[in-house]
Amino acid sequence: MLQKVSGFIQSHQLCQPESRILAAVSGGIDSVVLCEVLHQLKYTFAIAHCNFGLRAEDAEADQLFVKKLAKKYDIPFFTENFNTRAFAQQEKLSTQMAARTLRYQWFETVRQEEGYDYIATAHHSNDTTETILLHLTKGTGIAGLHGIPAKNGYIIRPLLPVTKDDIYEFVTSNKLIWREDSSNETTKYQRNKIRHDVIPVLKEINPSLEETMQHTAERVSHAEAIVALYIDQLRQQCVKEAEEAVYVALQPLQQATGLPVVLHELLRPYNFSYSVVLELVEALEGISGKQFDSPTHTLVKDRDQLVITPKNISSFGSIMIAEGDTTVEAGNMSFSIRYADAANYKLITKPHVAALDVDQLKFPLKLRAWQEGDWFVPLGMNGKKKISDLLIDKKVPANLKPQTLVLVSEQSIAWVAGIRPDNRYKVTDKTQKVVEITMQRKP
Repeated sequence: MLQKVSGFIQSHQLCQPESRILAAVSGGIDSVVLCEVLHQLKYTFAIAHCNFGLRAEDAEADQLFVKKLAKKYDIPFFTENFNTRAFAQQEKLSTQMAARTLRYQWFETVRQEEGYDYIATAHHSNDTTETILLHLTKGTGIAGLHGIPAKNGYIIRPLLPVTKDDIYEFVTSNKLIWREDSSNETTKYQRNKIRHDVIPVLKEINPSLEETMQHTAERVSHAEAIVALYIDQLRQQCVKEAEEAVYVALQPLQQATGLPVVLHELLRPYNFSYSVVLELVEALEGISGKQFDSPTHTLVKDRDQLVITPKNISSFGSIMIAEGDTTVEAGNMSFSIRYADAANYKLITKPHVAALDVDQLKFPLKLRAWQEGDWFVPLGMNGKKKISDLLIDKKVPANLKPQTLVLVSEQSIAWVAGIRPDNRYKVTDKTQKVVEITMQRKP
């Protein structure tokens, strides 16, 4: 088994012979074997142990056992106690997910503070099999079929090529002792149910199930890398990240093979589920304006593109601007204000800049979100125009419309911010003093 693990470490470039490793050790059979393997392969390592406070006296006994294990190897020992149930309640997580989050956060803290190169966990090929079957049962994409990665950032898994049977043989031949966790036997947890009820049936069909699954997972991982390269090329062609939104051009996607899968991968950073993506694909040939939601973002199908905006855009009621103010913060935008004599002022004609006649304005000005019924007189025109019609004419996507702000002087709109000023407040040859307001979106 040592030869198998050593070869796996080298072939997957998990670490170097001189690497300093922090071993995650619960005291169970797998992590005890991990320690002995690292010891026999002569790696420099330390032990990190978490007490999640979930198993009362058993947890205390586990902690003491692992401490003695570190003493046996004469290596550093790090331990931490957690109130896992309180954390789970606070973060609205399952107890298992809360423990996982706490564990890896703390491991990384210790790794950085104590100067270790990698965190080693004791996952083996049976864990890969269980993970793939669990993902298949719940539904998954290609990413869910590569199982547990051998290396993920600073986390390495040297025991992935070995089976549970290999581990039992190793502890017998090396006369190792370990702590049993009774929670591993109950089938109330989904993973345990697969381990105890499903896998034995599958092994009747294929006695080498774990080895087969491990090889399959590695092939899928290679295939995933090819898909990722294809997706990255498409992303460069059709995804544009702007300050106000993310835009996805639809034209480059028309010839894409497997459009639902491609779109799902492109939209993965914005947390859109595959079922929502399927609805989106059906809507691509339909009319513009249809909206789709993920937990964190809103997407609108807008003519020849998709427009994605975060849901956590800051909202506000109104902001007052007194004469003499030089900066104003409004939601996810900031405004800089300067005053100039008209005789020395060079007019700037850009949508994000408004140059207004100070004498025509009534201070304090008010900056607020536009409302239904709002109207103004667009620069260069004499007649009224509703803001709602202006936004349609400018083809502003539905999920960007709520971000449109207006600058109000008394009851009149002087500027539709970022689009157009009002003709009644324009700079003329009679203007004596100019106020220039520049809008910028915060990064």
